[in-house]
Amino acid sequence: MGYVRAVNEISAGRVVLLTTSHRVAPGLLSWPAWQALHGADDVLCADAAHPQLPYLREAGVDVKHAEPTAEELVRACAGGRTVLVVATAEGDRPLTDGLARLAGSGRHAMPDLELLPASYDLPGARLLDLVQVMDRIRAECPWSSRQTHKSLAKYGIEEAYELVEAIEDGDREELREELGDVLLQVVFHARIAEEDEEAPFSVDDVAGTIVDKLIHRHPHVFGDDTASTPEEVKAHWLRTKAVEKQRDSVTEGIPLGQPGLALAAKLASRARTAALDVPLPTGEGIGYELLAMAVHAESTGVDPEAALRSAARAYRDAIRTAETA
Repeated sequence: MGYVRAVNEISAGRVVLLTTSHRVAPGLLSWPAWQALHGADDVLCADAAHPQLPYLREAGVDVKHAEPTAEELVRACAGGRTVLVVATAEGDRPLTDGLARLAGSGRHAMPDLELLPASYDLPGARLLDLVQVMDRIRAECPWSSRQTHKSLAKYGIEEAYELVEAIEDGDREELREELGDVLLQVVFHARIAEEDEEAPFSVDDVAGTIVDKLIHRHPHVFGDDTASTPEEVKAHWLRTKAVEKQRDSVTEGIPLGQPGLALAAKLASRARTAALDVPLPTGEGIGYELLAMAVHAESTGVDPEAALRSAARAYRDAIRTAETA
């Protein structure tokens, strides 16, 4: 009986389902994948336009355009043959479901089934999907196709505030969603920028710029400098930033349109970092009082904008309590 079982197992053959990632350049396959491709008795693919096919054929792999049923695939493996199926982007669900159904029936001598990933997504690979989706939306959506940098500006502000709120709430699901919304603003603006006739740039240019900046401003990571404390890191950052910007004033680059408390704190931070002893301007009214409070908060390591938001949220809760009393 053992001999018969062994013969049956050999005669049933082997099915290899080869999967690839569309986020990896075609032809960049693992060594086990190439071994399986060259060692198979038959290589089948249901998608005649599969992006891997030109590269497989160039490497001497005879790929047949075929869409076998589960029963046909099992018969093709009879006699100990190995049939490799190059999975389509949709994953050949009918075929795999059919094989599972046949195996569950117990009425068929099933070939060995192997799932072989030929290429893997690297970290950040889903960003490529986002870029592709944004391309299509920009081209086909009546609303998105008409947007400009200026028309989207308000959404960037709103999404940033919603991100801050998610952080302060400690809601992990909300944080993930709001990070995505902020990321969408970046990709959307970069996609619009590609269409500029005078100075176009793409999301790759955006990413390349920030990569270069990060490397340049972290010589203790990518260069020969050393830094063992956050303070030393900040000093590196400020030195390299000063060389890059060549600003005439420490106030340059501070957006004046930001909320007042944040603006006051940022000005105070720049002055303190530059070791400038600047007396606060004097004047009548709540504005000057708030300025003094914001500068004091910054000097003690408190973000006045976040502190006021926290107090305001407590005030909101008190209002709701009073409404239900």
